[in-house]
Amino acid sequence: MPSATRNRSVSEFILLGLSGDGQVQALLFALFLLVYLLTLAGNLLLLLLVRMDPHLHTPMYFFLGQLSFLDLCHSSVTVPKLLENLLSAKKTISVEGCLAQVFFVFATGGTESCLLAAMAYDRYVAISSPLLYGQVMNRRVCAGLVWGSWSLAFLDALINILVALSLDFCEAQQIHHFSCELPSLYALSCSDVSASFTTLLCSSFIHFFGNFLLILFSYARILLTILAISSASGRSKAFSTCSAHLTAVTFFYGSGLLRYLMPNSGSIQELIFSLQYSVLTPMLNPLIYSLKNKEVKAGLRRMLRKYL
Repeated sequence: MPSATRNRSVSEFILLGLSGDGQVQALLFALFLLVYLLTLAGNLLLLLLVRMDPHLHTPMYFFLGQLSFLDLCHSSVTVPKLLENLLSAKKTISVEGCLAQVFFVFATGGTESCLLAAMAYDRYVAISSPLLYGQVMNRRVCAGLVWGSWSLAFLDALINILVALSLDFCEAQQIHHFSCELPSLYALSCSDVSASFTTLLCSSFIHFFGNFLLILFSYARILLTILAISSASGRSKAFSTCSAHLTAVTFFYGSGLLRYLMPNSGSIQELIFSLQYSVLTPMLNPLIYSLKNKEVKAGLRRMLRKYL
């Protein structure tokens, strides 16, 4: 029997979400609506600033603009459905919709992982070879790194979702989560999940851990370069150019790795880590780069003076 008809014995799942209490759900709806609006406003503002301010037309801010666009996409995959379920009594999602959400969560999260690695390489080149920075990080290289990030992540997500399409869902419907993630579906499947689990494990190891190792390697080289700088002010200035990116990496990888290393139990810690990397981090990234970057703050002042 074709897989397209096999897994339709269950046509929808129930996302149990964060709470079953009506008053708590209303409070959470207001909170996450505010978070989502701040995410949209902050990332759109940063994207607009990078595009319109000539002072920010450098590789570093090109990547920052791409990160803002990606954060808009990543949060929009899960937060609108989360808001809908907080107001709805049914809290259902179709099997097809759930698998689509799995795909786009995997694709946007994977792209962000690659992009953070590309940004770490950009910082390494800027600090270790400042005189050659413009030649090494030219427009073609930057565009290639961005397109490569999107392509690798979508290919990775496509492989995982094609393997997951063979899963059968027969009786269990309840997902102890606010969104669909591949590990959450394994407990609901009445078929062998070993192929999908192995694919997920291999791709996570190669993709996420591979990018994490590239970031660690870049920062190890950056640290050695900074330590070789004789003046304290020079070391401080070099490190300040990396601090925002390092903070963003800590938020993304810290919560993401802890979420996927934890057993899939629907625990409060699991939900908190999922909220951190899928809902809060996209909101925090514009703040991190605005508060820790003098050029972004100067660009904001220039734009406010020009238009207000």
